[in-house]
Amino acid sequence: MTSPRQYHIGFGQDDLPEGTSIALLSGDPNRSEVIAMDRLADGRDLARNRGLDAFVAHLPGGRPVVCATSGMGAPSASIVVNELVQSGITTIIRIGTSGSIQPHVAIGSVVIGSAALTMQGAADDIAPPQYPAAADPFLTVALAHAAEDLGIDHHVGIMGSVDTFFEGQERTDSSANPQLLRRNRGSIEEYRSLRVLNLEMEAGTLFKMGGVYGFSAGCVVGIIAHRQHEERPDLALKDVAVSNAVEVAIAAADTWVEHPT
Repeated sequence: MTSPRQYHIGFGQDDLPEGTSIALLSGDPNRSEVIAMDRLADGRDLARNRGLDAFVAHLPGGRPVVCATSGMGAPSASIVVNELVQSGITTIIRIGTSGSIQPHVAIGSVVIGSAALTMQGAADDIAPPQYPAAADPFLTVALAHAAEDLGIDHHVGIMGSVDTFFEGQERTDSSANPQLLRRNRGSIEEYRSLRVLNLEMEAGTLFKMGGVYGFSAGCVVGIIAHRQHEERPDLALKDVAVSNAVEVAIAAADTWVEHPT
């Protein structure tokens, strides 16, 4: 029996090399392509559909891996993740960018999510708000060990996952809308007091999907903005931060041994 080619991602299990079980998931299709073609071996196109470009390559140890694109935000990511799982993927590592909200989390470092404070409608469609948005603990440890071995400044803890880049992350100076709803005013200070490390837009939904669907979910993001000082990303240090996150994800995936969920 053949596996169907998935409608949104444009490929299915039959299009993957035998034994493919890991996906590195990036929001940006250019990042997915660079990982597959420049950072890994034997990279080739898998599908280019709806901007959700996907590639297949081999990790340093020889295992095949999918380098997939989620698009921006949890609704798009949830579609891609669902179809990846239908295509036989059992481990997904999100590689993203993020803004720090804690003084000690510097631009250029990486944050590895152990769980997420989840303010996302897509996540609520997967499971109730009370359902824990927790990363696979073994995969989180693998990511942390990889960062330590690589000598990359890293932090492990709770991410803040929201649905919008501007209002949901309390941006006003860099937004077309300087007016925030009451629930968003002071949100960064509130999240900071809860020891949330950073703000991003996909991890909480990914983690809930991992719990409900039964796959291993992890997330590593490069810090490209520090919200105590500036709303906008630091473009001068963005490449360093992204490169650090990519290297951590590749190293963790290369040594990853899947555990029963």
